[in-house]
Amino acid sequence: MTRRELRENVFKLLFRLEFNSLDEMPEQVKLYFDWHEELDEKEHKYIEDKYNAILSKLDEIDKDIEAASEGWKLSRMGKVDLTLIRLAVYEMKYDPSVPTGVAINEAVEISKIFGGDESPAFINGILAKLVPAEA
Repeated sequence: MTRRELRENVFKLLFRLEFNSLDEMPEQVKLYFDWHEELDEKEHKYIEDKYNAILSKLDEIDKDIEAASEGWKLSRMGKVDLTLIRLAVYEMKYDPSVPTGVAINEAVEISKIFGGDESPAFINGILAKLVPAEA
C-alpha cells in the first residue's frame, strides 16, 4: 500500500469523528478494520497509530486551525475539509517523517477526490498560514 493510500485510510477513519462521539469511536475503529480485512498487520498498525496520535493532539490541532481560519469556525467548515486539515496539521507539527510540503500537497490532492470544488483552494489557504517559519 502506498503512503497516499495509508493517508487516505487515516483520513477515512478520522472522518468518522464528525459523525460519532468520542465514546463511540473505539467501536467505529473496530468496525473500520473489520470492513478492511485486506489491510495487513503493518498497514493496520500504521493507520491506527496515526489515528490515535492525531486524536491525542486534536485540541491543539483545532486551536491552530481556528487561529489560522479567520472568520471560519470549525463548525462551519466542510467535514472533509476539516478532517484533511487536521491530518495535515498533525503531519506538519508532530510527524517529522513527513515534510511540510508533502503534508500540504497530500491534503490538497486527497481533497480533489473527497472534497468539493472549492476544497483544494480552501485547504491550501488554511495550511499555508500554518507553515512553520523554519519550513
